[in-house]
Amino acid sequence: MAAERRRRAAAELYGCLLRIYEEGRESIPEHPYLFETDVEICLIGGSCKSPIERFWNGSDMIYILQKARHNEESDPMEESKTDDAFYASELLPRESSGPVALSVRRAKQLISLYTMVQNPNMTHLKINELVVLPPLWIRCDGSDPEHTCWLGAEPLKAGNKITGINFYMVTRDGPTADKTYFANLEELKMAHKMKHHSSIVMTKGFAQYELIRAAAIEDTIVESESNIYVDITWNTVDKILETPPLISAATLNITLESGDPRSPVYQLYRELQFLLALAEGLKTGVTEWPEPLESESAVELVQEFLTDLKKKLDGYCISGNKNETEKIKCDTAAVDSSIKSIFSERGDLDFAEQLWCKMRSVSSYQELIKCFTLILKSLEHGEIQPWIHQGSSSLLSKLIQQSYHGKIEVVSLSGITPIQMLLEIGLDKMKKDYVSFFIGQELATLTYLDYFISTSVDLQEQVHRVQKLHHMLEIMVSCTVLLQFKHENLFPLTQICMKYYKENPLNVKHVFQLPIRPVLVKKFYQNDHPEIWKVEISSGHGQKEVKTTWQVSTNPPVEHMTSNSTGLFSDSTVNGSSEERMYFITMAKCSQVHFA
Repeated sequence: MAAERRRRAAAELYGCLLRIYEEGRESIPEHPYLFETDVEICLIGGSCKSPIERFWNGSDMIYILQKARHNEESDPMEESKTDDAFYASELLPRESSGPVALSVRRAKQLISLYTMVQNPNMTHLKINELVVLPPLWIRCDGSDPEHTCWLGAEPLKAGNKITGINFYMVTRDGPTADKTYFANLEELKMAHKMKHHSSIVMTKGFAQYELIRAAAIEDTIVESESNIYVDITWNTVDKILETPPLISAATLNITLESGDPRSPVYQLYRELQFLLALAEGLKTGVTEWPEPLESESAVELVQEFLTDLKKKLDGYCISGNKNETEKIKCDTAAVDSSIKSIFSERGDLDFAEQLWCKMRSVSSYQELIKCFTLILKSLEHGEIQPWIHQGSSSLLSKLIQQSYHGKIEVVSLSGITPIQMLLEIGLDKMKKDYVSFFIGQELATLTYLDYFISTSVDLQEQVHRVQKLHHMLEIMVSCTVLLQFKHENLFPLTQICMKYYKENPLNVKHVFQLPIRPVLVKKFYQNDHPEIWKVEISSGHGQKEVKTTWQVSTNPPVEHMTSNSTGLFSDSTVNGSSEERMYFITMAKCSQVHFA
């Protein structure tokens, strides 16, 4: 009876896995499937982040099995479903909870069933045409003495024929700062040789260092998704936790969230936020006016500006001493001295751009109308003849050009018109700011920037593309200020960012990757503790290759077995040399079974 139940369970699992796989070849299923009331099966592939990428990198498509949890709010009527493999969306945990692990005993049962259905010699299962399934990985709860957190199985193939199975076991311990718990490299190599009967082993190292951490401002921490870290890989490891040699391969990983008050271009970010508020108001009809960027009211600033022009303009632009000229310049780029060399204020602001700088302090719709009323009256009466850049398509620029001929069309300052007028001049001004930076630093040509400054799309899309420009600017500024990057590094990074943003929407959580030489950032990590340090011991070649991986990490290596002690130091001193980082220890082993 037990053998019959096992055979039936294996056949049901194969049917379930095959159905999921066939659906996944069209598109990855959005929901997990249920197997035997207690197991959820997810198919991971394509652009989905693999939860076991730290320990294994193989097939593009894998199964992840985990414990199913009934949602207390599910509809009882749904429980009448009897299909062997139905969608388990009603079993999904609430959004705030993470994945749940199966017991190690249950995981071993499932691995055994998977092995049975992938063994071509199991003819009694009566599988008509055996399909090579994707690898299968199971979340485990660490209930065994080894604290197993993952079990995996991967078919070995010769053409379309399955010749065996690779088994994987990932265990974890910690966190601890006690290095006596750490492995000895020679003992790891010897254990691998004995387990796999190999005389020669290869070693490969990996280390990840965080180059920018959340910094304290007074007694608070700025919450930010921003991070810059470097991944380093090298061949031939001599000891545990060794610092990577300078001949290693390195990749810089940059995730930058705009809006950090400490950023040298924070004022420009605030200017962008005002632009976004106008765009949102144009779209919804309701404008949320942000806090003014100036202490004086916009009406007062505009009135002073117009009065100054009436007195001192001589038909084309402002004159006067340097202090007066500086006074009307937009303070967008009034950044700290460390960045002035790469992002300096433009000296060619035209009338419309200077107006934008005054009107960024608008705090209400009524104030906006008052400002434009003053401007239009001055133009109508010929009191000013301001200079503007060529190429602007804004309504205000059109009115200014008309004023040169002594007559301007009547504009009704009602509805969304005033908001659109201000948005247009803000867009023109900010586009020129970003173009000035990227061209001035020789990071891009005007042709390459054309996508980002094009006026052939609607205003909302233009604003979206300006947001992309700002995000790229913040990345370049951060790498310049914090990592002291020069043009030779900024240029390829700019190309990577621009290529991504020409094809994708704004995403401040995207990780931009730049291959670099370790010496470029060595001073930032050489005396620091790694966030992850890993050694991979391998032997054999091709399908017969087997690996043992030993890793320490400051954060939990698996999301279904977390701890409150993540990323902590064993000493309360954070900036002193006596700090000791607490590490989770993870070991991944594999073994092979070949079918006769």
